[in-house]
Amino acid sequence: MKLWKLLGIAAFAGVAASGVAVARNQRRRAAYTPDEIRDRLHARLAEADSAK
Repeated sequence: MKLWKLLGIAAFAGVAASGVAVARNQRRRAAYTPDEIRDRLHARLAEADSAK
């Protein structure tokens, strides 16, 4: 019985940690301005073209 409680608590902690990581990543992405996103996409495209 204690094993199941421990597994349940571990699962809950894992879900909570995943939620925190997703929220942090979303806030980081939302902080970009449209110009910054465009510049980054252009840089990635140039990098991909040079890799060919």
